[in-house]
Amino acid sequence: MAKTARVGENQAVGHLSRDRLEAGLDTIRASPKDGGRIVLIVRRPAVGERDLPAEAVIDRVTGLEGDNWLTRGSSSTPDGSAHPDKQITLINARLAELVADGKDRMALAGDQLFMDLDLSLDNLPPGTLLSVGEALLRVSEAPHTGCAKFLERFGVEALRFVGSRAGRQLRLRGMNARVAVSGIVRVGDLAVKDPAKLHTQ
Repeated sequence: MAKTARVGENQAVGHLSRDRLEAGLDTIRASPKDGGRIVLIVRRPAVGERDLPAEAVIDRVTGLEGDNWLTRGSSSTPDGSAHPDKQITLINARLAELVADGKDRMALAGDQLFMDLDLSLDNLPPGTLLSVGEALLRVSEAPHTGCAKFLERFGVEALRFVGSRAGRQLRLRGMNARVAVSGIVRVGDLAVKDPAKLHTQ
C-alpha cells in the first residue's frame, strides 16, 4: 500500500545554512554516473498531496499514472496544457535528503522520481535515453528550476544553492524527461543510460 504525505507537514522546521549545504556537495557529486537506483517514487494526486507508492506505471500519454501532471497543465505552453517535455521530473536523492535535512521531508521537493544518480548536464545531456525500471525516458532540453514552493519548504539558501552555477550544471533542482517507452517502475529499480537505443527511436 502506498504511503501518503501532506505538503504542509513539518513546514515550521529550520532551514539549512549555505555552509551545511556546501558541505554536502561532495556526497552529491559522488552519485553513480550509471546504474543508480530509484530511492523514492512520488505521485501528486492533487495540490498539496503526496502519494509514495512502492511501484507505479509511467505512461507515454499520461506520464506517471495517478499524478496530476496532465490535468494540472503548464504555464510554459501557449494554451496552458501539460508540457510534453516535463512529463517526469527526476531529482538527485542525495540532494533532496540534504535540503530536507533528512528522509522524512524529501517528498516535499515536488519531483516524481528520486534517484541515486548523477543528473548533471555532463552525465545526462539532453536527448540521452535513460532506462528506468521497465520504462524508457528521454532527457529533455527544458530546464527544471527552483520555485516559490521550493523556497518555502527548504529556504532561501537552498534555492540559491540549487540555482548557483554549480547547481545548474549538476541539475541539483532536478531534471525534466519525456516518456519514450511506457513501463512499471519500482523503488530499488536501476536507472541505466542506454545510448544504443538512442539511434533506433
